[in-house]
Amino acid sequence: MSDHLYSVEQVAERLGLHPRTVRNYVRDGRLPAVRIGKQYRIAHADLEAFTGRPVPEPLGGSTGRARHTEVSSIVEIDAVGAETAHRLTTLLTSAAATRGAGGSPLRIETVHDTERARMKVVVIGSLGDTARLFDYMEGVLAS
Repeated sequence: MSDHLYSVEQVAERLGLHPRTVRNYVRDGRLPAVRIGKQYRIAHADLEAFTGRPVPEPLGGSTGRARHTEVSSIVEIDAVGAETAHRLTTLLTSAAATRGAGGSPLRIETVHDTERARMKVVVIGSLGDTARLFDYMEGVLAS
């Protein structure tokens, strides 16, 4: 059992409510809280009881926010023909569409300039997903 205490603002953010609404719930007795100085603190167990479902623990340490990382990459490829560019585009969009649920979205854009035989690939996503895509790209380009 967690003894984590949330501020009114943290509860409001987690529930998608205005802090004034959360304070009204506390004052009306609908949401149990303790008063520390001039501020209310809501226990993790009380928040779960109020919502009627489990509330995940905060991951970001003292900030109460979950850590988020994202990679933005532009890959430029020279001397790539139309057939290879098409294979690479198909592979990348397929890999982005079939990744596991629950993560942050993976966004991919590809552009092929046939006159110059150049391709640009823009990838925006998590560290792990982006690294896997780069491995896939290397496999196609090495063959």
